[in-house]
Amino acid sequence: MEILYLLIPLSVVIVFFILGGLWWAIHKGQFEDIESEGERILKDS
Repeated sequence: MEILYLLIPLSVVIVFFILGGLWWAIHKGQFEDIESEGERILKDS
């Protein structure tokens, strides 16, 4: 039962890191033009 006192806060911290990484990626423009990259792979020979 004592392990829950460690695992629950640790999981909350991991969720905040994931959300922070997603926020960073969105605001740095990582998802601006996702279709052109797929087309570039198909056209690249």
